[in-house]
Amino acid sequence: MASSPNSTPTRWFPTLLWGNSVALSWMWGLGLFFSVQFSTQFGLFGLLIFAITNGLGLLCFGLVTHHIARREPGSESLARFFTTWSRPFRLVFFLYQLLAITLTIFAFIRYGWLSLGMQPWLLYLPLTLLIVLAAAILFGEEFDIKRIKYSHGVLGLILAAAVAVLIVNAIQSGPATAQGEPKMLAPDWDFWGYVIPIIIGFLVGPWLDLQQWQRAIQMHRERVSIAAAYWVGSIQFTLMLIFHGTMTLWALSHGASHYLRQGIGHYTYGHETLVLQFFEHASPWVFGAYAVWICVCILTTLDSGYISLRWFLQDNAALSNNPLFALIPKRLITSPIPIFIFAGVIALIAAVLRLELEYFMIFYATFFVGYSVLSIARCYVITPANAIPQVKMFCIGSLAVVIFAYGYFLRLPLFQIIGSLLPLAYVVWLLLKPGSPQEFVSDSEELAAPSQDIGPATAAVMPAATGAAPVTGGYPVGGHFEGKWFIHSFVATYADTNSVGNVYFGMYAMWVGKTRELFFNQVMPKFDLKNTPFYILTRSFEHKFVRETREFETVSVRIRIASYNRKFVILEHEIYDSAQKLLGHGKQSLLFVASTDYKLIDLPAEVTAAFMVYT
Repeated sequence: MASSPNSTPTRWFPTLLWGNSVALSWMWGLGLFFSVQFSTQFGLFGLLIFAITNGLGLLCFGLVTHHIARREPGSESLARFFTTWSRPFRLVFFLYQLLAITLTIFAFIRYGWLSLGMQPWLLYLPLTLLIVLAAAILFGEEFDIKRIKYSHGVLGLILAAAVAVLIVNAIQSGPATAQGEPKMLAPDWDFWGYVIPIIIGFLVGPWLDLQQWQRAIQMHRERVSIAAAYWVGSIQFTLMLIFHGTMTLWALSHGASHYLRQGIGHYTYGHETLVLQFFEHASPWVFGAYAVWICVCILTTLDSGYISLRWFLQDNAALSNNPLFALIPKRLITSPIPIFIFAGVIALIAAVLRLELEYFMIFYATFFVGYSVLSIARCYVITPANAIPQVKMFCIGSLAVVIFAYGYFLRLPLFQIIGSLLPLAYVVWLLLKPGSPQEFVSDSEELAAPSQDIGPATAAVMPAATGAAPVTGGYPVGGHFEGKWFIHSFVATYADTNSVGNVYFGMYAMWVGKTRELFFNQVMPKFDLKNTPFYILTRSFEHKFVRETREFETVSVRIRIASYNRKFVILEHEIYDSAQKLLGHGKQSLLFVASTDYKLIDLPAEVTAAFMVYT
């Protein structure tokens, strides 16, 4: 039986490679060192909740994106979905990735190096940061998203060898010499104050991670089952967390409990327990194996972050209409290197100040929760970009951070729980409150619905009834502006119709073209075709027919600049009849070439100056 066109074949080798890459990229600073901390505080039971919840969040992301990718045919369906879906969350995506990179570098420096006590630390710490940044940038530049699964495959084998050395060492170490594992007969408030935010934050966390989205999109392009790869990745990732946590429990039972320390709020911290245990009591081979474990986990997160940030910055630079992008070199605004340097400096300062990993974790358990839940809802209830209350979301997230921080520092677990639940509750209210159907429309409505902001002046131009004579209202016959829209009104005649009597379909494109020329004449009156150093060419044109019209109907064509970047300008158009009924809408893309050799050029300065007023 032939497979359906939407089906994705499961090929075991690429699936294993992608699953391994998913697991390694998600083993960032928070999961790596917090698995040690959680094990020291709550023992095996707490570790299992931490690991399983984290793995389930990763698996759910893969299953849902697999379903989204199969809603439409073609290998680019998920990429197209992400482009539209992610628009309102672009800044949040960036902040999430920036904080993740900062946190990972901080955790490595704070618990992986600073705890070793190397002197003088003022010399060693910047050099360590330089090594981390150089390795991340080198691997990020060497391997793109198409090849990263192979580099991670090799690193995964190295990691497996290191894990084998550590397991053999644990087996050969003999029975426990100390009773160091935490005893927790029943979960208390401190436990739930940690677990509930962790469950909420980790279950929805992958949805704002650019690394995971880029992987899912690339898997779909390569016809690899996203669901199967994320099953492999989530299981491997869960086992990696359990391994690291059980190694912590083993170290505590062998005398490592004296490495635990008291911090602010009388919390017990032990993120660096394993580092110190292996550094001071294990052989160089065993300590080297653990160092390999940490370095591989950190590197496979940072190189993934570098590649995903570069992808994100390049896409946004191509789509953005910010005029500053025309002044700044493209390689600078699309390079992740300045962002990595900034994150490294912040991480270094935080490590010197002896901050803790939990201070960074607060944001993932509070601030980003609302955005993550809303982004999941938007996968099935698509909203226009301006329907998301960005200011309110930011305020709710900030308030949740403050409430959680008070609860953490004052040891009030109830406040920690409230801080995590508050953004979730607000998004539920946002989805279910009265009037939400007007804010949250279906996918097809969002993609097809044109702007309906016809002002009173436009209504005055159009006659009240079909067939009535046009009322010009003193407007020039060459068109006029109303806000950002350029409007040209006229009467359809017999020459515009076909044998049936309605307007011929090709005339709509002709009307749009004429309106565009009148628009150019308005914004660039000094443009001289004989002496111009550039030409404006049409790159693409699309139009959706909504309803037809007939002769002697007053028609108004509205056109405006929807967006522009360094190379292209997008024009949006709408066509209405005299009753203000939409006849059709669409868009077109313009490009610019040199008049001498027809080579593609950047947006000319004259065009930028003329268009900026109407964007």
